Amino acid sequence: MYAEDLTGLPVSVVPDRTVRVKVIDACGLACGFCHNEGTPVAADNAGRQPGEYIGSPGKSGRVSIYLRTNGASFLPARIEPSTDFALALAALRGSVETDEVHFTGGEPTLHPRLPDLVAQARRLGLTVGLTSNGENGAAVLKDCAKAGLDRVNLSVFGTTADELAAVQAPRLGSVKLAERKITALHATIDAALRNGVKVSANLVVPDRSHVPRVLRVIEDYGRDVAVRMLINLEDGDASLAAMREVLDSVGAVPVHRIFTAGTSDQRTRYRLPDGRTLYAKSIRPVRLPQTCEGCRFNNETDCEEGYYGIRLYRAQHGPFMVGVCIQRMDLCCTLGEFVMSKIRDEVRAVREQELSRLRSEHRSRLHEEAAEL
Repeated sequence: MYAEDLTGLPVSVVPDRTVRVKVIDACGLACGFCHNEGTPVAADNAGRQPGEYIGSPGKSGRVSIYLRTNGASFLPARIEPSTDFALALAALRGSVETDEVHFTGGEPTLHPRLPDLVAQARRLGLTVGLTSNGENGAAVLKDCAKAGLDRVNLSVFGTTADELAAVQAPRLGSVKLAERKITALHATIDAALRNGVKVSANLVVPDRSHVPRVLRVIEDYGRDVAVRMLINLEDGDASLAAMREVLDSVGAVPVHRIFTAGTSDQRTRYRLPDGRTLYAKSIRPVRLPQTCEGCRFNNETDCEEGYYGIRLYRAQHGPFMVGVCIQRMDLCCTLGEFVMSKIRDEVRAVREQELSRLRSEHRSRLHEEAAEL
């Protein structure tokens, strides 16, 4: 991944058994790099038809960066804790092996019935995590923890008000508003830790200008929070160089490699001199062999995420939808179609083949410890 040799490290190979569920589209931030799980921003596209959706900032100030080319054909609806949702999860779990749901948005902590969604998934025997920007976690995480929430991955876009304001649309770019959002993020971390919810802080590192931000998070929260650096897919070499600078600055030593078999996710765990842990996450070139073969994005520069796993949506006034790529939302199909589809068979085969291949490739260094984060 970097210039250093990682080949001799212990390895964990974790099978992909997670489905990401977009439970709400609303969000109180307007980051200029948001993919919004591939879907249009619902508030800016009400009344528009497929082919008319806009991904550039509307009244909300929000963006959906892949919308111009990804062929999205539906607006996302808020998913409610209902019999329909329980049946959808059960059908998906029966179609592809699933033991965890990960709630996304938008911003899932703005969902008024988020604890009920957590409880519903737990009743089905699923582990539950969520990705959040932290703007409302202090209000809901206690109840979510009681309902069975296991973990929260916090996307940290700024550690100071100036940093956060700089990546927002003008409408939400005031420093005073950003100050309130930063305060809310801190409160969310405190609420999660106080209620026994595991926390990770995910930081995309586009270039060297973001190094101080990462170092502040490590210093402030590194003892209680799993800090994870994520490569910026659009910035490539500059992002890798910045991550290398962080690792050198803190004296990080690589100790463990983690692969998620069946998706493009890979991480390296580092140990800091004081015993704290830091993760660096990057993308492996994993593809669905048949589905991705003729895709116009299937090259080293345009396919930014690779095959990252299954996503579940609900279309406004319509069915549950399953997607396998946020750059190719035209591949989405109804849940009923997915469970009988060749894509479903392909996903299952890729999971099995990747698990077997990675375990065989790294047999001498396999580490049996579960990679929780």
